[in-house]
Amino acid sequence: MTNNPNDDLTHFDDTGASRMVDVGSKPVTVRTAIAQGEITMQPETWSRINSGQISKGNVFEVARLAGIMAAKKTSDLIPLCHLLPLEAVKIEFVSQPPSTIVIRATVKTTAKTGVEMEALTAATVCALTIYDMTKAIDRGMTLGPFCLLEKTGGVRGDFLQSFDRNPPHDI
Repeated sequence: MTNNPNDDLTHFDDTGASRMVDVGSKPVTVRTAIAQGEITMQPETWSRINSGQISKGNVFEVARLAGIMAAKKTSDLIPLCHLLPLEAVKIEFVSQPPSTIVIRATVKTTAKTGVEMEALTAATVCALTIYDMTKAIDRGMTLGPFCLLEKTGGVRGDFLQSFDRNPPHDI
């Protein structure tokens, strides 16, 4: 898979008008995408999250559910995304002392278009949920970077993120 910036932008027609891409003639294939993001906070906030000392409940489980729900609702949030029948959404968290939580979202479908946006949306909403649940003790948290790590399936082939530009933490 190449990442050619000169490839056609298929969300626009010849006149520059927005459009939803017609995937009708594309083959149905198994497609997966893995996205990753981070949220960084004060060490005390990180410690409280990891020790279960947040009064609103288990931050990781609420964020996991929010990420799964977000993946399922991506087409409601991103105007030109197709509604896809998701077969699996997996959310993983890795706490990196002293103050970072890495979020990895894996999404799978068997369809005519990929699930990159669903994985990216899931990871981002997980981070937003962590922020929301802990903002009372730490409003200075930062979110990002977020990136697509990998995608499989489809006519363009597989994609694996090269880490030669601002790599995310490896988990």
